[in-house]
Amino acid sequence: MGSESYWLDSAPAFTSAQRGAVEGQVDVVVVGGGLTGLSAARALAMKGASVVVLEAAQVIGEASGRNGGQCNTGIAQDFGAMAASRGVDQARAFYQAYADAVTSVQQIIEQEQIACDFSRNGKLKLAAKPQHVAGMEKTCELIRREVDADVAMLSREEVRSEVQSDQFHAGLLQRHGIQMHVGKFGVGLAEAAVRHGAVIYENAAVTGWQKQADGYRVDTARGQIRARQLLMATGASQVGPLNWYRRRMAPVGSFIIVTEPMAAERLQALLPMQRSYVTSRIIGNYFRITGDNRLLFGGRARFAMSNPRSDALSGEVLKKAMTEMFPQLAGVRPAYCWGGLVDMTADRLPRAGEHEGIYYSMGYSGHGVQMSTHMGLVMAEVMGGNAAANPWRELSWPAIPGHFGKPWFLPLVGAYYRLQDHLH
Repeated sequence: MGSESYWLDSAPAFTSAQRGAVEGQVDVVVVGGGLTGLSAARALAMKGASVVVLEAAQVIGEASGRNGGQCNTGIAQDFGAMAASRGVDQARAFYQAYADAVTSVQQIIEQEQIACDFSRNGKLKLAAKPQHVAGMEKTCELIRREVDADVAMLSREEVRSEVQSDQFHAGLLQRHGIQMHVGKFGVGLAEAAVRHGAVIYENAAVTGWQKQADGYRVDTARGQIRARQLLMATGASQVGPLNWYRRRMAPVGSFIIVTEPMAAERLQALLPMQRSYVTSRIIGNYFRITGDNRLLFGGRARFAMSNPRSDALSGEVLKKAMTEMFPQLAGVRPAYCWGGLVDMTADRLPRAGEHEGIYYSMGYSGHGVQMSTHMGLVMAEVMGGNAAANPWRELSWPAIPGHFGKPWFLPLVGAYYRLQDHLH
């Protein structure tokens, strides 16, 4: 069983990285070669800016290439709870931001003609317990009334016709959702950024920066470069002098297995609508079919960091969960098992803006494929003077109390969430 991300292992190689020393002077330096940084670089270059992306390792090598490859509407929290805590207007604006993000991904795929197994089948959230159904129905009605008329509740029988498992009691269908091969998309986005004039350095970890009269001097392992503006698009990166950002996010491990290929007819019987699926537990699972007829099955199997031992343990947890959900897959072997770090904020909402003159966008909290890509476009607008384009501009971002970079509290958080899943 491979320990690399299936997406990264099966994506084409990115061949347009800049060789030689990091040097010169540009309009914008983007730190981080994930989807945020690549999308921002493309958008800025299309506006005529000179742009350099500095990536510590390889483009999309971290969270951007280690996720489930689905892009869905809806915020990380329950829409009803968000409306109750922040007001309907704010909840509506955040929900719309995610809908816009899905549209942004699709538009980039179409504009750049990126071949990435794109499909638009929507998302079905599955009620894992009978007591989850009533809350899901209320949320569905609120979403339909306030922001998205194209959502629907599915009965237990309707869910059973879509998902060949006896575990679920109802479902909330959100049709404005897409899925893709995120490795192919990420490499295609990087190549597009270069075509539009951006320069991308891999293996160019940033070691520091210094404010200067005309912008910033950025130091890297491969040299120095000067820029008028600086954008941090580093997510949960554990590399470089990023303590101000690290103290505001918890790097939570997320884990995925992907099976060996199966007969298309078998998968069609298992998940005939081939949507993206997610369960309603706090520590739940998500699953979908890949373009080459594999089942992807993921989740926060353990509240721990991602490393080879942790990934392997999580893979066993996920295989057990998969075969409990789908006993008919008991003999199917995982071909890939990997983990990655999610940049989780305390309220699970993204953060983007400006701190001490430096722009940033991160904290996507497990909903990053669409929002990271979208926020690259948004930050290109913000850096051009349109601060109102940023849907997260009003959110404060205090440090997580007691968090100084290493997430010592993750086992406690995991225990609390497991208890909540047991009780509710």
